[in-house]
Amino acid sequence: MESILALSLTQNASDVHLSSGENIIIRRYGELLKLDHDRITNQQLEQKLLAILNSQQRQILKQDKQLDFAYEINGLARFRGHIFYQNRGISVSFRLINYHIPSFNEIQAPDVFKHLVSKSQGLILISGATGSGKSTTLASMINYINLNQKKHIITLEDPIEFLYESDLSLIQQRQIGIHCHSYNEGLVAVLREDPDVIVIGELRDQQTISAALQAAETGHIVFATLHTHCAIATVSRIIDTFPDEAKPFIRSQLAHTLQAVISQRLIPDAQLGRKAQYEILLNLPAISNLIQEGKIKQIISIMQTGRNYGMQNFD
Repeated sequence: MESILALSLTQNASDVHLSSGENIIIRRYGELLKLDHDRITNQQLEQKLLAILNSQQRQILKQDKQLDFAYEINGLARFRGHIFYQNRGISVSFRLINYHIPSFNEIQAPDVFKHLVSKSQGLILISGATGSGKSTTLASMINYINLNQKKHIITLEDPIEFLYESDLSLIQQRQIGIHCHSYNEGLVAVLREDPDVIVIGELRDQQTISAALQAAETGHIVFATLHTHCAIATVSRIIDTFPDEAKPFIRSQLAHTLQAVISQRLIPDAQLGRKAQYEILLNLPAISNLIQEGKIKQIISIMQTGRNYGMQNFD
């Protein structure tokens, strides 16, 4: 397995797909590329995968027929892996996670990023499609805090992706399923751990969203990601996750706690291969009022005229 993943690094791959009965396929600069390599049989692939899992992971895979995990080649790279079964047998998708956490300059972050990471409370959401670079942007923001502020940062991730080294800040990373049973349980516990900054790998359900909003209400700055394609869709997703009778309360919570939504997508770049394009919504009083009133679609007009505040849309 190490030799296959090491080969993918030489090809500048962002993802590696190993599927029973298929060649090795990588994703490079957003495009799939089939490598000149013998097809991998189901037996070969299952043997390779079981060899890199611990006994607990093997048990979860046997029971659930799928597994999220992290894998590391010492001194080379980390990978986020997802194993699953399909009609030809077992398969796995690996996402490359660099040891190096890029700076704001390296990700070409807008100036408003530095303003946002100076906030002491509220909710900052980073959204985008799978593979759009959300994790990298989030890591860049958290590491900027780590290098420039004296904060206690606690992350809840599934699995742990970028590894941080405490600098001015103290950073403690917890993995769902290993260090706590669920995002919701981890969020309940984190409020007793004296955090300044709470990082949630992904907002997946009502319980997690409710806990995140509560943490943001109680004087913490909370960073989280969602799989939504734009800022407006992100706000709508948060609200629409809840039943109609709960939406007025959630709109009120969100209107008072939200600091910003950063949505992103990757576009081709001649020098970098791909780079992030950002859409930024800042929760100005006018936007807060629209969220409270449920007039979400009207937010776009304020974003279009709010460039002097640091807002921008994809267009």
